[in-house]
Amino acid sequence: MTATPPRQKKSAARLYAVQALFQMEASGAPMDKVRDEFIEHRFGAEIGGVQWVDANINLFETLLAEVVAQQAKIDQLTDRALVAKWPIAKIDPTLRALFRAAGAEMVLGKTPPKVVINEFVDIAKSFFPEGREAKFVNAVLDHMARVVKPEAF
Repeated sequence: MTATPPRQKKSAARLYAVQALFQMEASGAPMDKVRDEFIEHRFGAEIGGVQWVDANINLFETLLAEVVAQQAKIDQLTDRALVAKWPIAKIDPTLRALFRAAGAEMVLGKTPPKVVINEFVDIAKSFFPEGREAKFVNAVLDHMARVVKPEAF
């Protein structure tokens, strides 16, 4: 197997963070347990004939920890970008996990907002290939980024 390029490892870390956050919410499992399962049994593994790419473990762990530590702040940020009738608690759980992971990366401020938006829009497309969710994700994340880092626009 060839080595996974660094940029692809970051993209994989973001995707896996969304999946892990979804799993944490759906199962009620603590972050540590889900994080360890992903790192030990999914990163770079072959599961059911599907090869999972290796991921940037540091980014994966950082996103999960940031969501857990600042979930209320991230959810408020997301709620401000959503229509009043649809707070984050009412949206699809996959989108909720995606907004939390993206919000965590925006709050950290280490990655340019446009990169965060593009990466998570691509993740939305992978989960919802035939829907309008990618446009919705783009609009919500753009709003969130303008609140977190308005000077970037």
